[in-house]
Amino acid sequence: MSVRLELIALEDFPLVEPGDDLGTLIAESLHHNQLVLQAGDVLVVAQKVVSKAEGRYVRLADIIPGPEALALAERAEKHPRQVQLILDESREVLRVRPGVIIVEHRHGYVHANAGIDKSNIANSSGDPRVLLLPLDPDASAMALRQALGARYGLTPQVIINDSSGRAWRNGTVGIAIGTAGLTPVRNQIGERDMFGNILEVTEPAEADELAAAASLLMGQSAQGRPVVLARGLALLPAQGGSQALIRPREQDLFR
Repeated sequence: MSVRLELIALEDFPLVEPGDDLGTLIAESLHHNQLVLQAGDVLVVAQKVVSKAEGRYVRLADIIPGPEALALAERAEKHPRQVQLILDESREVLRVRPGVIIVEHRHGYVHANAGIDKSNIANSSGDPRVLLLPLDPDASAMALRQALGARYGLTPQVIINDSSGRAWRNGTVGIAIGTAGLTPVRNQIGERDMFGNILEVTEPAEADELAAAASLLMGQSAQGRPVVLARGLALLPAQGGSQALIRPREQDLFR
């Protein structure tokens, strides 16, 4: 394991619009910040700029709520059109209280309001719109990894992060919703601790830990720093994506 980790938020990152080449924007921002990718680097990219580049905007005026959305909107005290979007993006509604609907997102992770957001996006009071999560965050992460690899001749590991609440604890933390080129969960079962005891259940979610660390630099309001370069780690490589982070339903004790 590394003994030193460096996190660098890319300053002056431009506003992202639908259709923008996010890989090119990141490469230009690295150059602007006088940084060159090195072997072993990890790029943590905020979900919001990925969704913006992919044009994941939805106008609420275009949504027609059904009977389930109308009934749920009363319980949650939310706009029926937004509730219909939450249902469209979800596999199952798990919990409801005024102001929030906890769902199993269609990607598999448990999220408040299906990750649908209206903060930090240009909006009109007469024609509001919201931003959905990327269609396939793992594919988005892989596309960035490949684009930057083609430009630099080496492929960084990539994490797409988002803010999420946690059972039993207040506040939100960054979590990885998409990964490429890295092992999201390190399996240390069978290793020995410093006293020689065999580890039986130790599996640190390293992608989530790094996603949370990067979120500290990204901020949650007007900071405008959606990309963080992490240097000094030794994350295990992998070909798969982020599904290892999702606990199987039969092991989920919180539902």
